[in-house]
Amino acid sequence: MNKLSIYAATIIFSFTTSVFAQDQIERMHADVMQSFTPANVKWQDEPILPKGAKSAILVGDPSKKGVFIAWLKFPANYPIPPHTHPFTEVVTVLSGKLGNGMGKVLDKTKGEMLKAGSSFVLPTGHTHYVWTTEEETIVELIATGPWDITYTNPGDDPRKNKTSK
Repeated sequence: MNKLSIYAATIIFSFTTSVFAQDQIERMHADVMQSFTPANVKWQDEPILPKGAKSAILVGDPSKKGVFIAWLKFPANYPIPPHTHPFTEVVTVLSGKLGNGMGKVLDKTKGEMLKAGSSFVLPTGHTHYVWTTEEETIVELIATGPWDITYTNPGDDPRKNKTSK
């Protein structure tokens, strides 16, 4: 191998490792292995969802650019009105049941009911809605930040309507 080939290979390797390094998922405490259970995470009110939803951020920061993982906890008989998100989401039901439907009107007869262990991938900008049944439900959300939600009906947005359900 001549010097030019070695030099070219070194440059390519440098760019490749730089790209892979930027693609790593940032952990809250990168030097410590972490385990999560519903009992040991720090649940907080989730202000971009209707009152009653709680969230726990496991990895990353939803307010910043990059991948994050969060758990969302919804009470029984809880609806999230039709809305869109700016990036693709992967949602997995960890406990309980989650109804998921597509469209600009919340219609439980047109959606599907997902049980624990089920997942769905929601493409960017697709209008959807979710709801729970008679039991509390916990889901895992894997998405790209900055995370946001745009409600089809602006009156459903709890950030604008402080008396939301």
